[in-house]
Amino acid sequence: MQTNELLILNLEEVRRRSIKIWRGIPVDKLDWKPDTKAMSCNEMVRHVLKGEWAYMQMLRHGASLDTEDSPFKPHPLKDVETEIVRAEPFRNEFLQLVRNYSHAELTYKNIDRSDVGYVRTYGDFILRIAYHESIHAGQLLGYLRQLNAPRPNIWD
Repeated sequence: MQTNELLILNLEEVRRRSIKIWRGIPVDKLDWKPDTKAMSCNEMVRHVLKGEWAYMQMLRHGASLDTEDSPFKPHPLKDVETEIVRAEPFRNEFLQLVRNYSHAELTYKNIDRSDVGYVRTYGDFILRIAYHESIHAGQLLGYLRQLNAPRPNIWD
């Protein structure tokens, strides 16, 4: 398996499990959050999807970006399915970008995020993107536990 194929496998597995969790959030709890400073369930789903779009832009430019603009900004939060559908074209674009990287680009090309304390290779950065999503998947499982809601089995 090529390096980019392994990255794609990881990204797809993380997303598959995230979607199971997202679809397991009771509709009447989408706006719930454990405290006033936390993201709601719905906000966290949007954060992950918007974050992936922003990370894709960083990969294209090789550095952090100074903009808060995104294709998600003009759309109010609705529900999980709407968010998944809205993000799908950007997700496909991101996966294609990763597929097109050579082993050399993933290994030796750097993304400069010194503004937030690091410079990493593209391969490392793509792993961090999946890790970011995984962290929020775990947070949402914790939210579901606090709500005494059923938690999807993500260990299939």
